[in-house]
Amino acid sequence: MAEDTARRLQARPIAVTKAAPPASTQTILLIITLIVVTLYLAADILIPIALAVLLGFVLTPIVSRLERWHLGRVPSVLAVVVLLFMAIIGFGAVVGSQLGDLAENLPTYQRNIHTKIQTLRTATSSAGDRGALKQATDAFRDLQQELEKATGGEQPAPPAAGAAPTAPPSGTTTSPPRREPVPVRLDQSDAGVFDLVQRVLGPAMTPVATAGMVLVFTIFMLLQREDLRDRLIRLVGSGDLSRTTEAMNDAGERVSRYLLMQVVVNVTYGIPIGIGLWLLGVPNPLLWGLLATVLRFIPFLGPVIASAFPILLSFAVDTGWTLPLLCIALFVAVELFSNNVVEPWLYGTATGLSSLAIIVAAVVWTTLWGPVGLLLATPLTVCLVVLGRHVPQLHFLEVMLGDRPVLPDEAKVYQRLLARDPVEATEIAEERLGKGTPIEMADGLLLPALSLAEQDRQRGTLNPEGRQAVADGMASLLDELSETGTLPEDAPRVLCIGARNNLDEAAAGLLAYLLTGRGIRTDVIPCEKVSARAIASLGTAGIDAVVLSSLNPSSLGHSRRLLRRLRLHFGPRVPILLCLWSAHPEAEVPERASAETEANLVATGMAGALAQLEELQIGATAPAAAEPQVDAE
Repeated sequence: MAEDTARRLQARPIAVTKAAPPASTQTILLIITLIVVTLYLAADILIPIALAVLLGFVLTPIVSRLERWHLGRVPSVLAVVVLLFMAIIGFGAVVGSQLGDLAENLPTYQRNIHTKIQTLRTATSSAGDRGALKQATDAFRDLQQELEKATGGEQPAPPAAGAAPTAPPSGTTTSPPRREPVPVRLDQSDAGVFDLVQRVLGPAMTPVATAGMVLVFTIFMLLQREDLRDRLIRLVGSGDLSRTTEAMNDAGERVSRYLLMQVVVNVTYGIPIGIGLWLLGVPNPLLWGLLATVLRFIPFLGPVIASAFPILLSFAVDTGWTLPLLCIALFVAVELFSNNVVEPWLYGTATGLSSLAIIVAAVVWTTLWGPVGLLLATPLTVCLVVLGRHVPQLHFLEVMLGDRPVLPDEAKVYQRLLARDPVEATEIAEERLGKGTPIEMADGLLLPALSLAEQDRQRGTLNPEGRQAVADGMASLLDELSETGTLPEDAPRVLCIGARNNLDEAAAGLLAYLLTGRGIRTDVIPCEKVSARAIASLGTAGIDAVVLSSLNPSSLGHSRRLLRRLRLHFGPRVPILLCLWSAHPEAEVPERASAETEANLVATGMAGALAQLEELQIGATAPAAAEPQVDAE
């Protein structure tokens, strides 16, 4: 039987699975549109599921911990759900008792508000004149009367009380008086009890039903989480288990970490608010502290709503203005401390979302799902960013919503220079300079930026105006970074020459910046001054070395001719260093350059060029503030 099975398997044709063609932009846009429409139309079904998933992320670690204590799956889930209900009931009991106490004191607060309004009205009035509020009210009333006269005509004045009605003139017929319509009221006193209950309890049944659905979904998700995970893997990525598992782990870790950090941030926000209101004497500080903790789960609007109630209450409690101002100062101080100290310290990269993405997500999800969408905006958007990170077709989601830099620093510098904004490029360079040495900044940031410009020039996408903007911007950037004063006359002197264009000249200026920081006098020479007709104008006295900079290693023939011309001009006494900035130090081009050109030494990076010059005893005796010696590349 086994042999028959083997023969059948061998005879069965093997299906060759072809890779699916990449989806077009129109297809992706159509899919996104269908998803958005589905989210909007199926909100009543999807909202309980989303809330249950969110609760599942929160409760799964607790259930797993109880299972590791050998409590069992079903008892662990039931215990966690019971604890959750007890916490909700306890919270509701505390809030209810605090609201009852607040309602008992409302008459006193009403009198204080009336007194404060009278004080405000008296304060705005001037001696001998009516108050400003009264004047504004009269002005609006007069304007309203004028508008009524202009639109409806002036109505005749009603007859005076007790005056006899005037008889119509003789010869005229009087029409019967117009009868006013009699209002009709439908008597529904015999309506059933069911209709009454539906009118009274109907609005409250929707949230209760949603809560019940969330509870049921949460229990089943906790009981069958492994089965649901396997089904999801089979549905979206059984062919690539590694990537699918990584995506699911990434999403779960980010959402769980975000929720945990959100709880910590909200607690560290609500406790100072409650203590501060208690010290200020605002009634029911426990209520306002709890509400501040809970409402802060709602992005942007939550803190505003949480602060509005106690501030209004302080306005009603105190007959003066000191308590409301102190309450406002308390909320502002705690909010600033939470936003600028606690959240950056605790969150870090907990969500992976940019600030703009959080705002856009809040608007979009609130539009689709209302207040619940505002609560779920950040967790749902985190899942979208994770999909964009692990699914190539959805990579645009990570670019648009993620917090990762979409451009490397060297590309940012190149773009800023190309946009004629050397100030911002200087800020990026200064930030990198604060994290390392000038050599590391030159090799890791500025030189790659110039290499990007050279690559665009070779492709024909960078015009001469753009090359000039990059070169001038790099010169301005280096002028801002340079802090070296006048160098002594006996300092070594090096000529830094651009091989072909102004981009090579900018690279030569970058090397000159580093050499100047080491106490070496430098002159940046453009390529026009070393042409066959102009090179004779270059002096040879006092020159200790010549450095030829080229950002295009493939143009080795041009560098060879230029080096031969420099050797004829300066003679064998002056060493010449060829810098092929974009070439890898272990590639073939540097070896060919050493064998086929008149250069004494070849370097491919700033650190290597400085080391080569030190071998020539140029810059070896650097000042005290000089950079540490770096091994040659």
